[in-house]
Amino acid sequence: MVYQPKIELETGKLTRLEALVRWDEPELGPVEPSRFVPLAEKYGLIAPLTEWGLRTTLGQWLTWREAGLDTDIAFNISALSLQHLDFPDLVERICRELAVPTDRLVLELTEGATQPLIKLMDTLTRFRIKGIGLAIDDFGTGFSSLMQLRQLPFTEVKIDRLFVRDLPTAHDSCVIVKAIIDLAHGLGLVATAEGVETPEQLRFLRSIRCDVAQGYFISRPIDGDAVIAWQDDFARRWPELAA
Repeated sequence: MVYQPKIELETGKLTRLEALVRWDEPELGPVEPSRFVPLAEKYGLIAPLTEWGLRTTLGQWLTWREAGLDTDIAFNISALSLQHLDFPDLVERICRELAVPTDRLVLELTEGATQPLIKLMDTLTRFRIKGIGLAIDDFGTGFSSLMQLRQLPFTEVKIDRLFVRDLPTAHDSCVIVKAIIDLAHGLGLVATAEGVETPEQLRFLRSIRCDVAQGYFISRPIDGDAVIAWQDDFARRWPELAA
């Protein structure tokens, strides 16, 4: 597991770390998640992969807490996991076993994956009852976005990098991103921008009141033991980045 920092755009403070799974295969080299996760889903391995990833990530959270780092964690889940009615109980049980408060965890689900899941409202609602947050990832790339926001109990909207990459020079991207942020705020949701890669993008997002940002300009995904050093370095650089 590696972890990509997310920062509050108002303060520059680290607010959350997104856990991302990586696989370095001895013969093939680095294998992208877009290749091996669908295979895990196809061959019935997504459940053990998800549980391993969640336990590893929450164990890393405990290490950070012991070192004095206070942050939340985001974890990506497969749509297949949500088809199991006991999945929310499993997540809660792992949190309880490791003594991690459930309100420090946000589960991320891609917009495309949520399209057939309106009927699973009860499952998603059980996560919220347990205090676990829900983020809709890659928002804006599907056709049922507004329906999902209205019917599913999300707490966060992640704006797809497709719209962020042309900021602030492309007028249409600027309009779309601002509209998504205003929509999120109107619904009481956190707005997060993905794929922030330039200082101009970061400053524009701050100017239109985006809440949270992540991307290579802030940090690439890093090992868990490198997070505290990154945080200290980023805090020193923030006044210049935000100017």
